[in-house]
Amino acid sequence: MTCAIGRRRPTPPPESVSLTEMGAGELARLHVITLAGPDDEVVAAVDEVLAAGAPLVQLRTKQGTDRARCRLAAEVVQRCHAAGARCLVNDRADIAAAVGADGVHLGADDLAVAAVRVLLGAEAVVGATCRDPESARRAEAEGATYLGVGPAFATSTKGGLPAPLGPAGVSRVAAAVDLPVIAIGGVTAERVAVLLEAGAHGVAVAGAVFAAADPSAATAALLAALASLDRSGGQNGTSARRCDHENGGSRP
Repeated sequence: MTCAIGRRRPTPPPESVSLTEMGAGELARLHVITLAGPDDEVVAAVDEVLAAGAPLVQLRTKQGTDRARCRLAAEVVQRCHAAGARCLVNDRADIAAAVGADGVHLGADDLAVAAVRVLLGAEAVVGATCRDPESARRAEAEGATYLGVGPAFATSTKGGLPAPLGPAGVSRVAAAVDLPVIAIGGVTAERVAVLLEAGAHGVAVAGAVFAAADPSAATAALLAALASLDRSGGQNGTSARRCDHENGGSRP
């Protein structure tokens, strides 16, 4: 795949976009986020997690020229799609469009969700970082697919972050919207259960996988933790809220 302009045609942002309306299907419960490093090492690490069954890779690339970053993104997208996984690009909607990625994850200071909808169209997966109910409702209204909420716990992967929200903070955001919440920050396989009980649909990890001695084994452990909760029949916050609405309830 070359770094060429994708085929998506700009469309006006809808008032609200659901997973079904976007054709995005069920959002993956595990998002693995790459760490900085030489391109060949990033690609090799992505291959490891894909071999372990990672359903979604988010490429976080902060270094090099835009052309170099675009080439890396194209390579990672190609490998993800060959493995049947989705690929999102962190921050850069332009690179996501150019390489045919499945979408983008936006930080708090990136382009607004509504603006990215114009660039990528209604079918793209657009995640938005939110840390409070107000920003969560705004992202939902602008057409976000899901919310990245954190840091759930203390983490050394990314500097300059606010204090951890804890499961209670994740729960407050999840209760405010009808979008899937992906908890991020200090996530381990052992913490998956408490985060899903707090209302998260799934989790996102970076260092827990890519800084692990065995990224493949770390990915498998997280997938097993998520699968065990699915088998137990427990509801995550998204499905619980949906049932509440169907029974006449309302969210805060």
